[in-house]
Amino acid sequence: MSPRKSSDDEPAAVAAGVDADGEGQTEPAVVKGPAEPVGVEAAPDMEQLPDEKAQLREQIADTREELGETVEALAQKTDVKAQVKDKVDERKDALRDSQAQAQAKLGEVSEQAKERQKPIAAGAGALVILLVLLALIRRRR
Repeated sequence: MSPRKSSDDEPAAVAAGVDADGEGQTEPAVVKGPAEPVGVEAAPDMEQLPDEKAQLREQIADTREELGETVEALAQKTDVKAQVKDKVDERKDALRDSQAQAQAKLGEVSEQAKERQKPIAAGAGALVILLVLLALIRRRR
């Protein structure tokens, strides 16, 4: 999709295929209000330029650095393959964390079950002895 020029009265369409979360959109994002000037229109007037060459070179270097960061950010936004890989890695990490928590919980429950087996086994043994005694008492009568 190519960017569209707009007047000050009309919202500017932004060429986006991806929102801030990296999720896909079905429609391009719309920015309301006047678009910022670009290219020659964005250049400062001659009166706004610094008088000294050193200041001008510093401004040029700053502008180049900002432009490089902007290009890098746009490249990252358009790299769908990398975004998908990042999301998959995040999900894998979340699943590994959940698996580790589940295994820890299973270990705790297993230990509790082992601890409870002793009283249950003693109770079952006492019940068997009681039933045997009752059976013997009934036979004697």
